[in-house]
Amino acid sequence: MVNPVTPSAGVLSPLGLDAVRLAPGFWGDRADLNREVMIDHCLEWMEREGWIGNFRGERPRRGREFSDSEAYKLLEAMAWAGHPGLPELAATVAAAQEGDGYLNTRWSQGRYSDFEWGHELYCYGHLIQAGVARLRAHGEDELTEVARRAADHVCGRFMETTETCGHPVVEMALVELYRVTGTERYLEMARRFVERRGTPALGPIHLGRAYFQDDLPVRRARVLRGHAVRALYLSAGAVDVAVETGDDELLHAIEEQWENTVARRTHLTGGMGSRHADESFGEDFELPADRAYSETCAGIASIMLAHRLLLATGRARYADLAERTLYNVLATSPALDGRSFFYANPLQMRVPPEPREGVVPHTSGVGLRSSWYDVSCCPNNIARTLASLPAYLAAADGDALRVHHYAPAEIRHRGLTLRLETDYPWSGTVTAHVVEGRPGRVALRVPSWAEGATLTHGGTTRPAGPGYVTAEGDWRPGDRIRLDLPMRARWTFPDRRVDAVRGCAAVERGPLVYCAESAGDEPPLALVKVLPGPPAERTADGIVELEARACLVPPADTAWPYRSGNGDAAGRGDASAREDTDVQEAADDASAPAGREVTLRMVPYHRWGNRGPSSMRVWLPLA
Repeated sequence: MVNPVTPSAGVLSPLGLDAVRLAPGFWGDRADLNREVMIDHCLEWMEREGWIGNFRGERPRRGREFSDSEAYKLLEAMAWAGHPGLPELAATVAAAQEGDGYLNTRWSQGRYSDFEWGHELYCYGHLIQAGVARLRAHGEDELTEVARRAADHVCGRFMETTETCGHPVVEMALVELYRVTGTERYLEMARRFVERRGTPALGPIHLGRAYFQDDLPVRRARVLRGHAVRALYLSAGAVDVAVETGDDELLHAIEEQWENTVARRTHLTGGMGSRHADESFGEDFELPADRAYSETCAGIASIMLAHRLLLATGRARYADLAERTLYNVLATSPALDGRSFFYANPLQMRVPPEPREGVVPHTSGVGLRSSWYDVSCCPNNIARTLASLPAYLAAADGDALRVHHYAPAEIRHRGLTLRLETDYPWSGTVTAHVVEGRPGRVALRVPSWAEGATLTHGGTTRPAGPGYVTAEGDWRPGDRIRLDLPMRARWTFPDRRVDAVRGCAAVERGPLVYCAESAGDEPPLALVKVLPGPPAERTADGIVELEARACLVPPADTAWPYRSGNGDAAGRGDASAREDTDVQEAADDASAPAGREVTLRMVPYHRWGNRGPSSMRVWLPLA
């Protein structure tokens, strides 16, 4: 099975790249762009910056201590995409491997001297994932042998210790290598790495043990915390271990952590991570728009975790979040030409950023796509995800076929072949044409936002509620199943505890989050307040944009940006008093003098920043 994730147990079995083929459309076009542009773009920049030269022994060594992992992510992308440059890059990597399987261009002379920050096991994880991809998509070759030798080295060195890596990823890599080879020690090594976390297994750091998820054992944690990518990769590895070992307690622990994180620590876009300083989750409801970090890699890691939980449980809720993140984080990062990328994905840019050329520090690349970063984990992560994306679309439920995500595609499962036609996410109509038929069930996901959805087949139409709606029949070529998902712009309001955007609203349509963007003569977003009423739709070049009514609120010409008020309620400190204060503040704010009415152009969030530097807002103050 040509698939990045192949669990041996669980409710669903994923269909791989050999069973799902994308056609031109939203995701098919991006997969083509990845194959034709992005992969080569990443390879060219890594050669230019000397990261590939490190494997050739070129000195001085260049790049961060984990730059080897970028070559491995790119190899994985090449493996899934069938890229002709893979053998040459794999040979370059193989030449740097030492006799005992050790492979790292930074730490060869000081092996395993810094588990907190060294990233040696992290790099092995991405190497092993590349090897698994090559093994499944092509078969045994030099890259798969390098990956096996590295995995054997890891097992020999770490099986009987209490050590682990500061950055998880080797856990899910080892499980996947076990799945494809049947070698039990790989699964056992992954299990031990998961169980060691939080014992604690790492030394203290100034950011605290939670940064490494080393403050609590995985089973005892109740929410994801610390560095967002680390937390999500660890959780994905824990799900893999739980599924393969039948550890329901561990699986339920990750499910609870996921639920609490989605309910309290996730941005509207599906992005995760609120703090720039340590790329971490914040506290509950700490979800600022302008300081949202929402790293692209965290979005990809979230998709990986949600996909694994979906396969394990069959719950549509996990597919809902994966879809939200796919359209509003993964699709947002690359520019339309595939040659520049967002590292972080804030929900507001107050002022247009200054353009920067060359390699940009990842800590200062917010608000502007850059060709390359000093830490370029995101472009290569995007490349491998887009290359394997067909494997996320559908799954088998025994003989039944489940479709999670919609795109023009051909899907095959046990003698049943469907051709999906759709203009999703712009249109909500999805038609499945039967190309090859047999008796069986076809289940299509109805997203939680799709109120009023209907399913039509066999001449009848019936309501389709959220979750999966099933059509059953003796399918023959020419039969059709049609799902209609109402696509209407809708206002979305935050939980009052998300105080950073209290008094604001956002606009969504289907799976897409929209934003107001000011890149030219549009109204200045700092002065805009939106007025009641549904946004109007307009289509330009096949893209649905929205127009919202708004007014410009003139700025107050004062020497002090605060005002005095009645402090009695705050002084009393009781709940009703605080509520009174909130209501009064909202009323005072709403009564601010309004200026002229304007039309606010709103574009899909994933398309913002393609016209050059601009200001942007997802959450808009209410008038």
